[in-house]
Amino acid sequence: MMGTHDMNPPFSEKVAVLGLGIIGSRAFARLAEAGLDVVCWNRTPKGLTGEAASPEAAAEGARVISLYLKDAPATREVFARVAAVMAKGTIVLNHATLDLETTLWLAGRCASLGCTFLDAPFTGSKLAARDGQLVYYIGGDPDAADRLDPLLGLTSRMRMFCGPVGSATVVKLTTNLISACTVQAMAEAMAIATRHGVAPDGLIRAVAQNASGSPLAAMKFPTMVAGDYETHFSLSNMEKDSRYMIDLAKSAGLETPAIAAVSARLSELAASGLGDLDYSALAQPYLQGS
Repeated sequence: MMGTHDMNPPFSEKVAVLGLGIIGSRAFARLAEAGLDVVCWNRTPKGLTGEAASPEAAAEGARVISLYLKDAPATREVFARVAAVMAKGTIVLNHATLDLETTLWLAGRCASLGCTFLDAPFTGSKLAARDGQLVYYIGGDPDAADRLDPLLGLTSRMRMFCGPVGSATVVKLTTNLISACTVQAMAEAMAIATRHGVAPDGLIRAVAQNASGSPLAAMKFPTMVAGDYETHFSLSNMEKDSRYMIDLAKSAGLETPAIAAVSARLSELAASGLGDLDYSALAQPYLQGS
């Protein structure tokens, strides 16, 4: 890992990070630690060094604008504000998980302003962001992606080029579909097994030796059993993404009953007050008896 200010930073132009949630705040910290000229902004001020009072102030003069915002409405609103101060040639990176329509809207708006847009959602949660171990899925101009690889390398271990703008959004949503349905299946499996007298550790060991075992199962099963829903990826964010997944399926003329059922469950639990917990709180109603 690069030390703090002990060598020339890999990117010399100003970078603006907009959105300081679980991932954005840690991405900003990585860039600042690497000695970049980086500023940030968040709707609710965080009091960080280098934090601007408005997205316009953060974006003014920035060569790269990285968006780590919560959802499509927030992204559209903030982009509309910063577009007024973006210079021709600015590169906009969207890291939020959005619906495909908003991703294409961003690309079109950037093109009309003479700017470059890269569709760049990520996989990885809080610890991966802290340690620079995210994986970015990238859609857009491959030359632009290559130019920005040193910058993106500060917050990630891998950049996967997926194709034109929109392709990375589709990849991100479809991988989240698998994660959401898998964790709901895990919650149901654990509930059934334990109600029939199987020790949780026994089920965890069995799954680890089964074809259904996965890094996700190894990560989430122990925290489910412990009732530890510390947020790495929130239930409300997964609920939001599930709606984008369903829209994507509908636009392709597909019926997707699994994610439809899980989306309804996520919505129900978010409405009950679990939205700020990790999405592994899909297990909470079963294992906590509520």
